[in-house]
Amino acid sequence: MSELPRRTARRTAKLVGLPLGVAGRTALGIGKRVGGRPAEAVAAEIQARTAEQLFTVLGELKGGAMKVGQALSVMEAAMPEEWAAPYRATLTKLQEAAPPLPPAAVHAVLAAELGPRWRTAKFLEFDDIPAAAASIGQVHKATWRDGRTVAVKIQYPGAREALLSDLRQLSRLARVSAGWVPGLDIKPVMAELTSRMSEELDYLLEATHQRAFAKVFRGDPDFAIPEVVHASSAVLVSEWLPGVPLSRIIAEGDQPTRDAAAQLYLEFLLAGPQRAGQLHADPHPGNFRITPDGRLGILDFGAVNRLPGGLPPVMGRLLTHALASEAEPLVAGLRAEGFIKPTIEVDPESVLSYLRMFLEPLEHDRYRFDRAWLRSVALRINDVRRPEWTVGIKLNLPPEYLLIHRVWLGGIGVLCQIGGEVSPREALAHHLAEFDLDRLPPPLP
Repeated sequence: MSELPRRTARRTAKLVGLPLGVAGRTALGIGKRVGGRPAEAVAAEIQARTAEQLFTVLGELKGGAMKVGQALSVMEAAMPEEWAAPYRATLTKLQEAAPPLPPAAVHAVLAAELGPRWRTAKFLEFDDIPAAAASIGQVHKATWRDGRTVAVKIQYPGAREALLSDLRQLSRLARVSAGWVPGLDIKPVMAELTSRMSEELDYLLEATHQRAFAKVFRGDPDFAIPEVVHASSAVLVSEWLPGVPLSRIIAEGDQPTRDAAAQLYLEFLLAGPQRAGQLHADPHPGNFRITPDGRLGILDFGAVNRLPGGLPPVMGRLLTHALASEAEPLVAGLRAEGFIKPTIEVDPESVLSYLRMFLEPLEHDRYRFDRAWLRSVALRINDVRRPEWTVGIKLNLPPEYLLIHRVWLGGIGVLCQIGGEVSPREALAHHLAEFDLDRLPPPLP
């Protein structure tokens, strides 16, 4: 394979095969049950095979298909455990790796971007075996001509065409998304991803974002951003950032390591907008690692939300109203920001009760985000029999908050995967304007 599978018919056939494969395995499972196999064993086998197909198809196609897989992967913590178990390992694979391009295709891109003598003119050494392969590009370790160890990110040939094709087809297939990852609707994911794809394909723009982050965090004791060494339209060279991937800490880290990683991850979600005027908008664990000196290393700045003034101060004000049980000012603020449309009538106490469901971690000085808490919230907001569901459908998400919402939803999902204990109140008070600790009731034990 010299490039991404680009032909629409071929890619569409693979994507359509996902829900069809689920149906076929389900039919086969019914047959096995009739033959006497226990229902639990059959269900486990179906789920495991579906998970493997998910990784194989989304990984092979890369492009928009794999982007959707990565977006879904950060929210596996919200899935019921009986579904999450077979999908967890599979979706984790999508956070860091995909089937790589062969060396000949890599060399062709480098020759086109860096010149025909790229290997001797730009590098002292270049490893043809990729260190990582992701949705629209893969990374090779190399030694730059000045002796620095670098990461060479190479965009897949045909990435743009593949992305556009995938997004069109996946949008049409969104109605069967429950067959891929039960309980998750990919339609909002698709809409937001589509709006950001053109920026992620522009490595020169990504280099600009990365330089901005690297400048403000240079020498920081808590965060490490690799410096940009060279950039072109399809090749981005950055200083190599060693460390333990966050996905490995999620899989096997001890509790002190989880606690430290979770606190750093939470702090960066808040510190990025405040200090760089930009929100790192790709929160999945493959983009983060703990460096040998204990800092949080951050990679991949293709998806960025520009926030020159940091996170909107009104967010801190609304959080304060909610945690202080100030229902009337809370609803007034939500209306002013467009979260409640003028024609919608709501009961302020019901809105407060709905939002407090999400804010339980902020009622404590220290809180361990975990899968059980996130699942309980997901079950409540999706249960049409509960009053929370009625409140939820009346709320609106203004366009200017769409990406912030997606990043924070994904970030909370990752925190629940890490399972670390953090100090959320302290982090918000430090980084979020108008979040007023003095007005809040004493924290719960």
